[in-house]
Amino acid sequence: MKDLTFTDVRCLKGDSSFLIDDGKTSILYDTGFGFTGDSVAENIKKVLGDRSLDYIFLTHSHYDHALGTPYILRHYPSAKVVAGIYADSIFKREGAKKIMAKLDREYAEECGMADYEFLGDELKVDITVDDGDIINAGDMKFEVVNLPGHTTCSVGFFCREKGLLLSSETLGVYDGKKFIMPSFLKSYRQTLESIDKARKLDVKNIVMAHYGLLDENQSEYFLTHMKEASENYAAWLLERLKKGMTPEEIIKEFKDNFWHGYLKEIYPEAALNLNASIMIELIRKELMEDAD
Repeated sequence: MKDLTFTDVRCLKGDSSFLIDDGKTSILYDTGFGFTGDSVAENIKKVLGDRSLDYIFLTHSHYDHALGTPYILRHYPSAKVVAGIYADSIFKREGAKKIMAKLDREYAEECGMADYEFLGDELKVDITVDDGDIINAGDMKFEVVNLPGHTTCSVGFFCREKGLLLSSETLGVYDGKKFIMPSFLKSYRQTLESIDKARKLDVKNIVMAHYGLLDENQSEYFLTHMKEASENYAAWLLERLKKGMTPEEIIKEFKDNFWHGYLKEIYPEAALNLNASIMIELIRKELMEDAD
């Protein structure tokens, strides 16, 4: 990766926004929260100077990954937004935008940054993509890889020449050390299928949501253990459901044991509670009820 620079342009750990630049073409991988969008744009300016931002690649439609887009576009109106076809359809739904606005506002208030204009109505996609599509970003060529499981609209972007994967949260969220947090919010089975799909790619380095660039050793560890992490967490949830524990009891035990360190820095408690409750119900439906 000597000819590429990777810059963390987040202003909060819970954001997910990273700049990839080869000196001629720049790509923003996700845009973070809405209320931090202007600050992310200022961080981009510190890196690019007078150069333009060329592309914004969105991995999925969640507010902490996509809602910064319209704020950044006000600073860089010529940047082309790339996202999956299904994500584009979600951005056009009034109900989805209301949910995004509510979640963004709640976390902004928690962070003491509630005084901002909501620009969700300006969310847009310039280039809609599907599995196997190619994005030629200057000298960089990325293949679109559909990776549903975290959401239906989750995608990754793979630069085969460099073995570089711009990851999807479907594969998990990694702390760069030993802990991989599974994130199957739409389908556990789809998540395992997407993990198997990603493992077939010749990946050398990963840009990870909520973390940034993994080196080759970190990337190898993540690729080796990401499926095991999802399977182990599903088994952990299933065991507690079979014991008759309530979702509240399961979430409390999870937080007591795992919600610390980097995971606590990137996951607001409200988001963790919501995600955990969704995953519990998925495992109840996909594993427990199907086995009965």
